[in-house]
Amino acid sequence: MQKVSPIVDEMFAAGAHYGYSKTRRHPSTSKYIFTTKNKVDLIDLEKSSEMLAAAQSFVAELSRLGKQILIVGVKPEAKGAARDLSLELSMPVVTERWVGGCLTNYPEIKKRIERLEQLKADRASGALDKYTKKERGLLDIEIEKLNKLFSGLVNLKKTPDALFVVDPKREHIAVTEAHKMGVPVIALCSTDTNLKGIEHPILGNDGSIASIKFFMNKIGEAYRGGYHVA
Repeated sequence: MQKVSPIVDEMFAAGAHYGYSKTRRHPSTSKYIFTTKNKVDLIDLEKSSEMLAAAQSFVAELSRLGKQILIVGVKPEAKGAARDLSLELSMPVVTERWVGGCLTNYPEIKKRIERLEQLKADRASGALDKYTKKERGLLDIEIEKLNKLFSGLVNLKKTPDALFVVDPKREHIAVTEAHKMGVPVIALCSTDTNLKGIEHPILGNDGSIASIKFFMNKIGEAYRGGYHVA
């Protein structure tokens, strides 16, 4: 009997093998399905481990070259792990909503980020005290709104060198913008995704906190390890 690799054991423990129902399966994922049980597709983790290794090699090369990755984890199960990875690698992150134009109209997005930074600096310095209570209240609302959408993008000073997306089918606008701008996409995607539209797909459970955290950690390890990743 062939010995199961440790990485496959880790993925299995994280529940990475659970896909969606067979009726939701995209044809491009068929060769990566191990079996279907109770109408649910179970992913072949040996093949997923190969996809993960390829993505890690790409991420390691990005690290070696000092490139920037924009992390996109908007669905509730992905927010925490996305924020953690962003902090760990000092990378920009989107966890609330992808604002259209983040890549294709970056100069306008940059203005909104700069507006957020200026308002926060003015509030901290007391420069907003000159306004009336009502005006300050309106500015606080503006700061809160801008902070929610753009606080994770403060260190995005140019078009990123790659996107790492959880559930690219859900975040199709982000993926479309990346392709328009020539930005390669790394993605954790489940069995309902068209893998042909992703440069570096990793097939795995994209709806579980444990599974998402596992793959986030592996991408983080690859970046921290640079080109030493095997």
